[in-house]
Amino acid sequence: MNLRFRQLQAFHAVIETGTVTGAATSLGISQPGISNLLNQLERQTGIKLFERVRGRLTATPEATLLFREIDTVVRGFDHVTQAVIDLQNKQAGQLQVASQHSMSFGFMPRLIAEFARERPDLSISFQSQYSSKIQEWVLSGLFEIGICEMPLLYDALDVHPVTVECRIAMPEGSPLARYDVLTPELLDGEPFIVMGPDHMTHRRTREAFVQAGVPLKARIHAHLFKNLLSFVKEGMGVAIIDPFILDFDKEGGFVSRPFQPAVMMEMAVITSSARPLSAIGQEFLVLLKQALAPYTSGQTG
Repeated sequence: MNLRFRQLQAFHAVIETGTVTGAATSLGISQPGISNLLNQLERQTGIKLFERVRGRLTATPEATLLFREIDTVVRGFDHVTQAVIDLQNKQAGQLQVASQHSMSFGFMPRLIAEFARERPDLSISFQSQYSSKIQEWVLSGLFEIGICEMPLLYDALDVHPVTVECRIAMPEGSPLARYDVLTPELLDGEPFIVMGPDHMTHRRTREAFVQAGVPLKARIHAHLFKNLLSFVKEGMGVAIIDPFILDFDKEGGFVSRPFQPAVMMEMAVITSSARPLSAIGQEFLVLLKQALAPYTSGQTG
């Protein structure tokens, strides 16, 4: 099977942008060109990649699986291209950082902006993703530094552990705000917006309610803390949320309180143990650890 990289790149861009138009803009080729590349890929693989639902392209389950396999390859090529451009332009250096989603809405942009302020020629590559993907990216060298949730999936990573205490968020004006600390007993019957059942904060919240003999009323399941907070603001219930989302939300519409027993979230700053950090990476790592220190619980090093 003689697959061409441009076919995979077009397929990847359609999934990433959600439309043929977006993919064409992203890759700088025509919409018919994108459609032709997708048709070639479907013919050569014998796999139907997209269904048209109400006028929009929807990826098939097979396309979703294929995307996971080629994502690292396509991003790796993009990094090589960027590296060549940086060398041609004699850039002063490149910062390559990936973080889990909740830190990408305020904490990381502010920290990167602070770092870049005295480095006007710095090239920056930043991406937010799920933690398993971040570990894969750092391991493969696509990013130098990653911030992810535990557990670690690979041994060849250097780890700086970070444990943060989550808080409970409730709609602005909630009667629960009169309490300084909230417990399962005080939240008996209160609808919860929770992360997926495998997420550590969901498991630990449920364990706290079980130990207290109080049923947890899970009303909505979502997979990003940002989504949980949005539902809280709409008055749909309360949620256990990490401090990075709560501290960097500027829209208001909620209040937060400590929860007891504390729901802790284990995270890590990771780098590859197989390759040395660049000078830029070393400098940013120092700043990152300093910025994370106020959030940590009993962490040193």
